[in-house]
Amino acid sequence: MNLIDTFFNWGVLRGALPMLLQGLWTTILLGVVSIVLGLASGLLMALLRLYGPAPLRAAARIYIDVFRSIPILVLLVLVYYALPFVGVRLSSFASTVLTLSLVSCAYTAEIFRAGIEALPKGQFEAAEAIGLGFFSTMRDVVLPQAFRIVVPPLTSNCINVLKDTALASVVAMPDLLKQATQAQALAANPTPLIGAAVLYLLLLLPLVRLVGYFEARHRAASR
Repeated sequence: MNLIDTFFNWGVLRGALPMLLQGLWTTILLGVVSIVLGLASGLLMALLRLYGPAPLRAAARIYIDVFRSIPILVLLVLVYYALPFVGVRLSSFASTVLTLSLVSCAYTAEIFRAGIEALPKGQFEAAEAIGLGFFSTMRDVVLPQAFRIVVPPLTSNCINVLKDTALASVVAMPDLLKQATQAQALAANPTPLIGAAVLYLLLLLPLVRLVGYFEARHRAASR
């Protein structure tokens, strides 16, 4: 067999396409749910890290450091295979979402913390001077400005979460990579893996370009 028949076999790809598209949908669903949970919990963790009582600040700092240090694959294996020994059984979908959300929360918290701390202190002083409380200051003054700063790194983190969904195949989740490997085994041909790579590229390349756009806007606004 030549290179085309081995890696770019149209007949094999056409037969595997339904499986690949089903896996792509699962990958997108995993990514979106994990990103939303990671963003919400990361913002809360950042606020606890900055403004919570001393014990909560310490706990948030430990959480962030620990979950930024653990390899995602190791954490996923622990969640899926070890938790049943203590009576907690999660599906492969729930295990993957939990793992990705826990790690995304840690990275997102640091991104939000950096964005909030980048704001001039005068913004906080002005909000206090006009009588705004903590929540009003966060909602109306601090977070809208911080979001503009952190959009590029947040988008990059979302891309990483989507790429890390490929690890779900380890716990038998029928994501894009798992479906591609199954289609490869059925066809005895690696073309489905090439098809999966193309689908990942089509999914992630627009997001990569979006990061560049946001970074360019931020540089222009900073001048």
